[in-house]
Amino acid sequence: MDAVVHPDLASFDALAHDRLAADPVRNTVALTALDRARRLPDPDLPPTLLTFHDRGELVGTLIRTPPWPAQVADLPLEAVDLAVTALRKADPDITGVTGPHERSEAFATAWDERHRVTMSSRLYRLGALEPPPVTGSSRMATNDDVELLAAWRTAFSREAVPDAPVLSATELVRSSLRLGNGHALWEVDGIPVAWAAASVPMAGMTRVAPVYTPPEHRRHGYGAAVTAVISRWALDRGATDVLLFADLANPTSNSIYRRIGFLAVEDWTEHSWKP
Repeated sequence: MDAVVHPDLASFDALAHDRLAADPVRNTVALTALDRARRLPDPDLPPTLLTFHDRGELVGTLIRTPPWPAQVADLPLEAVDLAVTALRKADPDITGVTGPHERSEAFATAWDERHRVTMSSRLYRLGALEPPPVTGSSRMATNDDVELLAAWRTAFSREAVPDAPVLSATELVRSSLRLGNGHALWEVDGIPVAWAAASVPMAGMTRVAPVYTPPEHRRHGYGAAVTAVISRWALDRGATDVLLFADLANPTSNSIYRRIGFLAVEDWTEHSWKP
């Protein structure tokens, strides 16, 4: 088996785009990350892009869009050692990996036996959407809401993903709106009480993230309601696979998503070997 490190997205896409798009559920993270890299490139943080070939046949891929972990959803287990060797040369600064449990665990162990699990999550796919009966109404957020959403994004990151790279929440929200991603707000008496975002559909797939309800507004069903709204937004734009990840350490969110129609697909794990 051979590994090829690609110098740019054009080279990688020519070989791997159709492969990734053929399984948009498994490759959800790679597809959205690469879409962002194409449309909002950062020349200071180019992606790391690898393909794996067995006797001339493309059998897998691995990508990393700094400063995020390496993504190994499409990495064959038999290519793990080859991938580690190639990445130690091409991208030695990586500090983590994410993907379906077996693949991410194998990669993390091969890279550094001292790795630790920083997130265990379950990937869900929407079946039949069942919006909950909840007091209030929804609207789509605009640039006028950036300040609020940035504050909520910061609060979400601190609570749900404290090990994630620290980035400008304001720029994350603004760039997401520029990409055409949907941002839904749930309001009660004109006051925003919950927020959910979703990527613009690609290859029939959209992924919902983040979903956030401030602590003072929880236990009223607002998070479920706004998740249903943004899921409907995605369906209306042609999505056939509406996905989301739920933290396995949060049984409440998992039960909420199941109640509105999401079905479990597979478990993912993120590992880190940061000091």
